[in-house]
Amino acid sequence: MNEAIENNFRYHSPKAGQSEKYDAIREKAKELAYLIDELAPNSREKSLALTKIEECSMWANASIARNT
Repeated sequence: MNEAIENNFRYHSPKAGQSEKYDAIREKAKELAYLIDELAPNSREKSLALTKIEECSMWANASIARNT
């Protein structure tokens, strides 16, 4: 059995203090997304930048869920 695979594909219920961390990451990601939305012209590059911010937020929160 591969422990990394098992960990990555199991449900991780929120533990004490994790929800606040998730919220903080999402708020900062949203702040950056609004800045990019305001300053960057509508384009493929802007869409990719916004997608990468979403990915970053999700992966950061997954790190908290999977490793704490």
